[in-house]
Amino acid sequence: MPSAPSGRPLAAYAPIGDGRTVALIARDGCIDWLPLPDLTDLPVFARVLDEQTGGCLELRPVDDFRTERRYVPDTNVLETTFITDAGSVRVTDALVSGVAGRLPWAELARRIDGLDGDVAMRWCVQPGTSLRTASPWIEHTQHGDIVRSGATAFVVVGFEHGPAQPDPDGIAGPRLDGSFTTSPGSRHLIAIAATHDEPLHIPDPHNVDDGIDRTIENWRHWSQVFSYDGPWRDHVQRNALALKLLIHSPTGAIAAAATTSLPESPAGGKNWDYRHAWVRDLAYTTHALVRFGLREETQAALSWMLGTIRDHGPDVHVMYTLGGDLVPQPHEYHVPGWGGIGPVVTGNPAGGQLQLGVYGDLLAICRTYVEAGNVLDIGTARMLAGVADRTCDLWRNPDSGMWELPEERHYVSSKMGCWKALDDAVVLAEAGAIPGSADRWRAERERIRLWIDEHGWSEERGAYLFYADGDELDASVLLHAPSGFDRGERMSSTIDALADELGAGPLMYRYSGVDAEEKTFVACAFWHAEALACVGRHDEAIALMEELIALGNDVGIYAEMIDADDGSAWGNVPQALSHLAFLSAAMTIRDVVPAEKLREKT
Repeated sequence: MPSAPSGRPLAAYAPIGDGRTVALIARDGCIDWLPLPDLTDLPVFARVLDEQTGGCLELRPVDDFRTERRYVPDTNVLETTFITDAGSVRVTDALVSGVAGRLPWAELARRIDGLDGDVAMRWCVQPGTSLRTASPWIEHTQHGDIVRSGATAFVVVGFEHGPAQPDPDGIAGPRLDGSFTTSPGSRHLIAIAATHDEPLHIPDPHNVDDGIDRTIENWRHWSQVFSYDGPWRDHVQRNALALKLLIHSPTGAIAAAATTSLPESPAGGKNWDYRHAWVRDLAYTTHALVRFGLREETQAALSWMLGTIRDHGPDVHVMYTLGGDLVPQPHEYHVPGWGGIGPVVTGNPAGGQLQLGVYGDLLAICRTYVEAGNVLDIGTARMLAGVADRTCDLWRNPDSGMWELPEERHYVSSKMGCWKALDDAVVLAEAGAIPGSADRWRAERERIRLWIDEHGWSEERGAYLFYADGDELDASVLLHAPSGFDRGERMSSTIDALADELGAGPLMYRYSGVDAEEKTFVACAFWHAEALACVGRHDEAIALMEELIALGNDVGIYAEMIDADDGSAWGNVPQALSHLAFLSAAMTIRDVVPAEKLREKT
């Protein structure tokens, strides 16, 4: 012990979080991913990427078992029930929150309640090497044993958990473990508290136990504030809770995913670090938050994004770190990766790309914010007017497109994004929310539409194209049914062409030819459903949503990609864009489909 996961399926993981970091818990109770105390820290527990020295936290019965699990309703607290021949136990896992919100340290709690029979349990805390950049050690202090790995320090506490003498000399590094036996009504607790490059608070384990209940109540309070009345309400709630895990509470930024380097392809190479804030994803998320009536997250995310863009302007970058800096170029680590598929990296190479669609994303969320009854500050209003002018000047240029491709081309969805930017700028100017020349933006908007008509539409394909005057298709044009660019016959025809060429059952690939390199992209399938609703094909939209809901894992979590052949999850998880696409599709269907068709889905 611990045993290797042998490329544990990514769908086996359920995330929990505290607004600062995320843990991935497998069905057998093993935690194979947990950066401490921040999501972007080098992970002390990362066995999902490095089976030998990645580190993990194990908790399981000694004898053979099967498991059942669920989230405590309306929370991101996980319950796993272990069932053995001798009896059963329930493990409640939480990243604990404090009385006044997020704790200033990370605190992972694992409560074990005996249900029936007597069940022998064992646990192990095996710190990892932080992607082989640090060698952990145990420091003996007057207050107990502290584990250190580089600048990260943590302590293991508990009650009735039977700790053994720590083993500082294991071949994989130091280890803390123990064992105990449950009985009906018994309670045991194991917890870790961690800081990075700062003093370490050692919590009272009974306070930690109380903190689990407080955390459940805090999540339930958030869910009560959350406002959605429409189809698939329970699934919408779960997707919103999954998305909430990725909101970085210290700044308001929103991570694109909770992990790095989980592969998009068995061949490797497409392994990216998504623990950064994309302007696109943040704009989509904030749009959803406004529609849900979540005021605090909306204000924090938008204020952070606008301030960060101004700090690094005048051009809008594709992404920023969760702390508001520019994203560094990739750094590769000498670890094997999930299932031996590398590389494992931090950073991201797309930070410096030109992506014209970002301008549309930025102006769209600011329009949504204003139309929800809010007011822009003078600096933001002037900046947005400058972004609109910049869109006028740049839209004729090639860019890297939404998919961050190395080939700069005239991507049609990028031009649609520029159309959207100017359309929203006109509305904001006419409402008096931003200064600038609405007449100029209106005229340039119409030039973009004429360009798309001439270069971005194929009568032969009956579809909007991937890039100008080409023959290939791109699922991201589906985003411009809900954007308002086209909700008519051309978009309906494009939907059919995309389904024929990129579809794989209910799922969809990103663009022509990419099926040879990677799996289907979950968000594209939900964009498909949303676009169907926008063009009036309501029954098809509802039926597709029903199929897609069934493709989440057992607790409703979506990774970035799904293998259309076997349903396995691929890519980083949980993926913001996947859950965002579900939420947007559900809300759009609620808004445009007659209520009588949706009554049984509510």
